[in-house]
Amino acid sequence: MLQFGVIGHKGRMGRALEAAIADAGHVLAVGIDAGESLAPHAGGCDVLIDFSAPAALADSLAAAREAGKPILVGTTGLEAAHFALLDESAGAVPVLQSGNFSLGVTLLAHLVREAAARLGSDWDIEVLEMHHRMKVDAPSGTAKLLGEAAAAGRGIALADNMESGRHGMTGARKEGAIGFATLRGGTVAGEHSVIFAGSEERLVLSHSAENRMIFARGAVKAAEWLVGQSPGRYTMNDVLGL
Repeated sequence: MLQFGVIGHKGRMGRALEAAIADAGHVLAVGIDAGESLAPHAGGCDVLIDFSAPAALADSLAAAREAGKPILVGTTGLEAAHFALLDESAGAVPVLQSGNFSLGVTLLAHLVREAAARLGSDWDIEVLEMHHRMKVDAPSGTAKLLGEAAAAGRGIALADNMESGRHGMTGARKEGAIGFATLRGGTVAGEHSVIFAGSEERLVLSHSAENRMIFARGAVKAAEWLVGQSPGRYTMNDVLGL
């Protein structure tokens, strides 16, 4: 039985995590939200989970380092400075960061990478995603994760080959580009498709999230795995042994 500390406890994912932690037979030892400090409580936890906001990440990582506790980060909308902080913290404690903790999405990303590695650059890649109307970042962390998988399969950098937000006279599609399309509306938990469009044929790899509990259960499974690991950067691929 593990003692969990959750940052972003009152958010949608925080509430789902509380249920998933209980279902797995563990204990939510502390829940932290905006304006509260994790540092005084981190030492009493076995593992920390941050599903809050990018602005809170530095404090969460500092508390994990000070307490010597593993931390799992599911916050999306991260930028280069945040990833540098994750790398720095991984020198002191185990750090697992992902844009999506669904076991199905983790396997989907693996399949996307394999497909991209085997299909030529004449196969166009488009990542399509839809989420509920309240989601604030776009493309989603999962869409970026899938785009990174496709780029890795082709041995290219996503940042140099990403096309998103097309509007107006954009010209012909650049060969080898990885396109993104974002939809928002209703209460959709998460829909993602990666389309490989070749000459006169298409391959579509998709995942549908029916409830955010799949992300919470995956995060708890990953946290269970993370406890006892050596300091370092980990991903969901490590959890599934991919």
